[in-house]
Amino acid sequence: MKIFVCTSRHLYDKAKPVIQALEQAGHTITLPNNFDDFGRENRMKAEQASDYPAWKASMFRKQAEKVANNDVILVMNFEKEGKPNYIGGATFLEIFKAWELSKKIFFYNPIPEGMLRDELVGMSPTVINQDISLID
Repeated sequence: MKIFVCTSRHLYDKAKPVIQALEQAGHTITLPNNFDDFGRENRMKAEQASDYPAWKASMFRKQAEKVANNDVILVMNFEKEGKPNYIGGATFLEIFKAWELSKKIFFYNPIPEGMLRDELVGMSPTVINQDISLID
């Protein structure tokens, strides 16, 4: 199965072992934007502030293409800075795009509490509770 992995750039290290396990299980994985350099966005903001809005827009277009070109998305919503099952803005947009395109949405951990909970529930993700064998 073709899986687009979605997670906060601050959680890429936590995602790596899961990605390896998915590949070993025979899945084809599409990595998040800037997976090879999670600090790229901060450098863009600091060093090329005038170019940052266009760069960020290009990242949104790229993530939309990734959602469209995969069978499913897997949201790796790990704890971040004491927030359980964290989902940030860019990941939320990826979830919404997957829902919009009728793609299957898997959450690695339960849906987080917070202001977007109702929207996330409405998109009907399948929570796999860290069991990647449930991705079908």
